[in-house]
Amino acid sequence: MNKSACLIFDCDGTLVDSEGLCNLGLQIELQRYGVEEDLAELTQRFRGGKLTDICKALSQQHGLHLGENFIHSYRRTVDKLFDESLQAFPDVIEVLQQLDFPMCIASAGPQQKIRRALSLTGLSKFFGEHIFSSYDISSWKPEPDLFLHAARKMGVAPADCIVIEDSEVGIQAAIAAGMQACWFGDAGEVATYPQVPRFSSMSELPFLLLGLPTTS
Repeated sequence: MNKSACLIFDCDGTLVDSEGLCNLGLQIELQRYGVEEDLAELTQRFRGGKLTDICKALSQQHGLHLGENFIHSYRRTVDKLFDESLQAFPDVIEVLQQLDFPMCIASAGPQQKIRRALSLTGLSKFFGEHIFSSYDISSWKPEPDLFLHAARKMGVAPADCIVIEDSEVGIQAAIAAGMQACWFGDAGEVATYPQVPRFSSMSELPFLLLGLPTTS
């Protein structure tokens, strides 16, 4: 891979172990409406999804109206869960210290949530102001717009960007943007995109990057 390549990281479920906490928040809020949802199923079903789309799907499924009040209450609950339990994935800090590339965050979450997660886990110093949110441009994965926006802001061609993602919609967005991608997650999951390298421990990432082809 090129030394001038830019690494674009997703945040939730990639750098920080937040997917379970976010869906626990969803489970807690749904219980207020008398709805019981399985935590593992919520996490699998909505990984990487847009919150308003998640609320719409759950509203239709359960005959509810999960609007702005639900979303505000959900965000307060998740903030509390983050304060209590949020952690970076094992080896993330050590790996980020090793990587000698421009790096940024491109996440579907709001800026405040991304920055809170990075601050709570000691990761803010690795990204500075290079944090890009779907809410900045009103476009969500699997559309490629967020990754293309990040590449423009970082001054790097899409072909020289490598996206590190944990969700299928994120991988779809990276491919649509003309970028290389690495898929972080359980190695036992079905590899929907066999051309995309998979890894299950962040300690593997530096070695995986060394094996990627040079694009220019």
